[in-house]
Amino acid sequence: MQKQTITTRPIRSLEDALERCQILGMRVSRQRRFILELLWQANEHLAAREIYDRLNQQGKEIGHTSVYQNLEALSSQGIIECIERCDGRLYGNISDSHSHINCVDTNQILDVHVELPEDFIRKIEEETGVRITEYSINFFGYRNQQEG
Repeated sequence: MQKQTITTRPIRSLEDALERCQILGMRVSRQRRFILELLWQANEHLAAREIYDRLNQQGKEIGHTSVYQNLEALSSQGIIECIERCDGRLYGNISDSHSHINCVDTNQILDVHVELPEDFIRKIEEETGVRITEYSINFFGYRNQQEG
């Protein structure tokens, strides 16, 4: 049995996310569209509760269960990102391989695309015997300058 590989381009916009749902045969319900629109408008990582609260504040009535089920469906299909943290899951709109800057003082997570030098990656591969196909780096720091 041969495994088929489908090459897909990265999701870079709300339209790309909606198109990927359709390609995967996922129904784009009103609630699912609300969640995707919010994640693309907010452009930050949000907890399910924050998503629920913001949608309801916008007058887009959606139940807790619907939010959680849709977030699970979208993240399991690689349409949105799910970050596991000790205080719960956070969801973001970038789903392809990327790195994060974790702001210790604001508790925000910023998305960044980092490209390591090819010779650095080869050195790691030689040292470990593992062929690297993708990577992500977690940076930690302070957004606000700390006076010393």
